[in-house]
Amino acid sequence: MNGENLDTKPIWERDVAMVYQQFINYPNRSVLQNVEFPLLRKGIKKAEARELALASISKVGLSEYVDRKPSQLSGGQQQRVALARSLARKSHVMLLDEPLMNLDYKLREQLREEFKDIFNAQKDAVTIYATTEPPEALILGAEILVLHEGRIIQFGSPADVYEKPKSTTAARVISDPPMSILPASLANGEIRFGDGYSQPIPKHMISFKEGHYQAGIRASDIEISQSTGESGVITLVEVSGSETLVYVDTPAGEIVVQMEGIHDVKVGEKISIELPGKRLFLFETSGALCVSPDSGGK
Repeated sequence: MNGENLDTKPIWERDVAMVYQQFINYPNRSVLQNVEFPLLRKGIKKAEARELALASISKVGLSEYVDRKPSQLSGGQQQRVALARSLARKSHVMLLDEPLMNLDYKLREQLREEFKDIFNAQKDAVTIYATTEPPEALILGAEILVLHEGRIIQFGSPADVYEKPKSTTAARVISDPPMSILPASLANGEIRFGDGYSQPIPKHMISFKEGHYQAGIRASDIEISQSTGESGVITLVEVSGSETLVYVDTPAGEIVVQMEGIHDVKVGEKISIELPGKRLFLFETSGALCVSPDSGGK
């Protein structure tokens, strides 16, 4: 860091703070003592350490709980203690390893917003947040680095990564649920999906030559149709928070549909869906992006 080799430095002397996936706090210490401890270990005087600790505890909304032990706190409150301890150190680098993974759905949503405000206020620190949840990356990240099988496959702003994924792999990784990718062909003014149905070529694909491609569409962009569109059979239904995910086996391949609210649909039922042309991505057969709905080109 800044040209300095940290390998030979004790952990407590490194200018790096860490928040783990698990709630790692000292069980025999109060909230205040938990946050103070690394400061005192660094040699900061008691009065200054207490002032820094109380300021960080206030930032995460735990001022009323300074005397409580971790066992007296909820999961979300325990993770806030860990975050306060990292903030109090005023390190130039803060690492967070899936800190919301072990919390329930509603609490994760709440803390995402709180973390965003806290991170935005950290003007002098670099925050590196590792997550397998695309919504967290898109909400919290100023810049996103997309990893797949240990390799960097894309880097950019949340808008660029989401709206212009460089490949089918990046498109699936950054979408939740993963983007449906279907074999497609352009010919005679139409786009045909595998052995399934066809529809007029969308305006943003008109300039591409006829041939074989792959088409991608996000689950939230797919529409349920009463008669037209691609027909298929429901193979799996998942309820996620306030949404219903429906997996449909079609002649073109498996398509995932995201429906707002809780729906009474059953495995084995037939369903017709429409793939709005204006929301389609086009990829080469190799997986490279040709055009996205929002880009108008590569």
